[in-house]
Amino acid sequence: MTSWRGPLKFGPQWMENRKPVDLKYVLILYNAIQVVYSVGLCWSVIKVFIMLEARKTGMSWKVICAPLPRAHDDDVMYLVYSLGWYYFVAKCVELLDTVFFVLRKKNNQITALHVYHHSIMAFSTWGYLKYVQGEQGLFIGLLNSAVHVIMYFYYLVAALGPRFQKYIWWKKYMTKIQLGQFMIMLTYLVGLLVFGCKQNRILTVYMCFNVTAFLLLFLNFYRKAYAHNKQKQI
Repeated sequence: MTSWRGPLKFGPQWMENRKPVDLKYVLILYNAIQVVYSVGLCWSVIKVFIMLEARKTGMSWKVICAPLPRAHDDDVMYLVYSLGWYYFVAKCVELLDTVFFVLRKKNNQITALHVYHHSIMAFSTWGYLKYVQGEQGLFIGLLNSAVHVIMYFYYLVAALGPRFQKYIWWKKYMTKIQLGQFMIMLTYLVGLLVFGCKQNRILTVYMCFNVTAFLLLFLNFYRKAYAHNKQKQI
């Protein structure tokens, strides 16, 4: 509990008597890399489905509900296992988002939601790889990486400066995209339970609780940040 609450308190305290660090070019490079990396993750998951479809076994669709054969010398399974670790690396690197907020003294963005979201994703992905693996990660990872392509592209354009910020008029839709992501994930995970899919049920239930928590937290954020502002304008 203390580990993810730390940045909420100690980060701003450490920067209290320091000037904000100018990270413009660091952020441009960082966000560009994140966009490319997320595109790579999306394509790699799609590649898994293409490879399965090429075998003419229908496994590219069955994998959504049924586990893949656990043959470690299989090229598809090798790619699936590798993808899990690449995704874990992405979740760890994303913790830098919080570090950058601290260094730039963007304390209003170091919220409990932000820190909890990034911390639990890194922890959950590690637990997924070490203890409870399942093909649920393919669909969840694909959807999450696709959203991150959009999100980090937004951050990239924003980092370019005021001259380019007119091109990110769709900022208000970012939270809606996040909410849509969680709703699709939750529908998929509940479907695994309802239709008796042979995926790891412990992992599915954990993911359901986690995604529900994210959905409620982001809904609360949306209500406070946007719905409240709309009422003020009225």
